[in-house]
Amino acid sequence: MESLRPIIDAFVSWPTDVLRPSAPLWERLAQRIAAETGGEPVLPAPQRWAEPEWKEPAPGISCKLLATDTERNRVSMLVRLAPGTEYPPHRHAGVEELHLLHGELMIGDRKLYPGDYNRADAGTVDHRVWSETGCTCVLLTSFDDALL
Repeated sequence: MESLRPIIDAFVSWPTDVLRPSAPLWERLAQRIAAETGGEPVLPAPQRWAEPEWKEPAPGISCKLLATDTERNRVSMLVRLAPGTEYPPHRHAGVEELHLLHGELMIGDRKLYPGDYNRADAGTVDHRVWSETGCTCVLLTSFDDALL
């Protein structure tokens, strides 16, 4: 079985501010340095949220990475399937949660509509996932899901 980790890793770029202290810690450090040097505290500019880009890991499948949790091997992303697209069969390494935002999605013989939620437990397999209409969903899943 092939792991989904390489696909997820393609979306995850190492953050450039890994060593940047949290905002409260930065403020305390700036205040302390200013007190010791007699200068003004230098505070960082507020960080703006950067809209993630859509990437296409396979024809008809687009993903927008929202967040990763490396400690729990979890990822949250928006996923779009173009009309007539089928997602590859896969085994869930952990709990998968899907909330359909737009379009219709078939998971096995279950048809989901906008607003529907689907939960799949670890170890379960999705043999067939596809959309005739195209769809967009929020997906929370494991890095280690395996393509069959």
